[in-house]
Amino acid sequence: MSITGIKGMNDILPGEIETWQFLEASARQVFGAFGYREIRVPIVEKTELFCRSSGETTDIVEKEMYTFNDKGGTSMTLRPEGTAPVMRAFIEHKLYALDPVSKLFYIGPMFRHERPQKGRYRQFHQIGAEVIGVDDPKIDAQVLVMLSHYFALTQVPDVALQINSLGCPECRPSYRKSLIEFLEQRLAALCSDCQRRCTSNPLRVLDCKVPGCQEATLTAPAMLDQLCIGCDTHFKQVRGHLDALSVAYSINPRMVRGLDYYTKTTFEMVTGSLGAQNAVAAGGRYDGLIRDLGGPELPGIGFAIGLERLALMLGEQSIDPPRPELFIATLGEAATNAGFAMLTRLQRQGVLVEMEYTGKSLKAQLRRADKLKTRRVLILGEDELARGVAQLRHMDQSFQEEVALEGLELRLITDIHGA
Repeated sequence: MSITGIKGMNDILPGEIETWQFLEASARQVFGAFGYREIRVPIVEKTELFCRSSGETTDIVEKEMYTFNDKGGTSMTLRPEGTAPVMRAFIEHKLYALDPVSKLFYIGPMFRHERPQKGRYRQFHQIGAEVIGVDDPKIDAQVLVMLSHYFALTQVPDVALQINSLGCPECRPSYRKSLIEFLEQRLAALCSDCQRRCTSNPLRVLDCKVPGCQEATLTAPAMLDQLCIGCDTHFKQVRGHLDALSVAYSINPRMVRGLDYYTKTTFEMVTGSLGAQNAVAAGGRYDGLIRDLGGPELPGIGFAIGLERLALMLGEQSIDPPRPELFIATLGEAATNAGFAMLTRLQRQGVLVEMEYTGKSLKAQLRRADKLKTRRVLILGEDELARGVAQLRHMDQSFQEEVALEGLELRLITDIHGA
């Protein structure tokens, strides 16, 4: 019996990986232009990190984390999200001492034990960005400008920016109380998960995708109506900057976050192409998180983009693998050895070159070169080798010329790198 992969942990194959590489390279390009630097943190952290940051009663901590004890008895968890590990590294290595403002981004896998569905898996990948040290609304707007620019550059179709405010420790408690009172009157209409969340994590009820819960909470109180003066002013200024920068958005008063550390500005990039799980990027401000993790009192804001969902949306706009610049077709052992040496030298010069290694017929080699959509084919046989020449076929221009082997590699390198 063959061994198969674990459900919800998918292979990313050639033909698919090119889309991922494009999305990752675009992130490095865009984020770099906005002053962000890449950080890489382990995929395994101490479990207490996520309990302290996410909240003991969140679905992630209660139901979704991959947690185990190592041989020393320490409880370890495969990271379910990226912000808490980045903040742990930020605090541990005292990055705040290097610059009063830190802009960081990360790319990598996350893990949650939940039911796999379209664009949502147990091992999934995120591109995330964090800004630490600034609480000015201009930074909120700049983060949203960068996120919108990334989606415009990658041409991910059918996405729209939605924003909301979740208030702060000053105004959220009274809203939470009024929301619980509202939900308790409609408890019977809620699903079992939302009945459990009603007192422990009531804001998540507003995010439930079960139709009955959505209908029951249609008239639920909105956080935007109970913001304190500071949060209301902050949100108005964020919107003012977005308007001035011509960034399109809509306000979604039902938007919440699944993690407890979010405050004030929250946002999502949503799509109509993926069913109920419609967010392809999400984030917000987390001004108390660094303090709660034992660091200094510093504000922060960030987001994460779901790579699987973006790749799924770009799937029909598949990105072709790179075309070889040259295919070396050979006949005879001496010609094959000479062609192999040339191939290796050109590859070391950064030229994408392919050849056939197993002595197939010239017709079969040309057929493979055509399948690879090779730009040029070099045909080298024993007779050509003895005369110091080869046949160079230009596939795009549909013509063939006899060329001298001496100086050919330099000519190819010049033509290719100058193209």
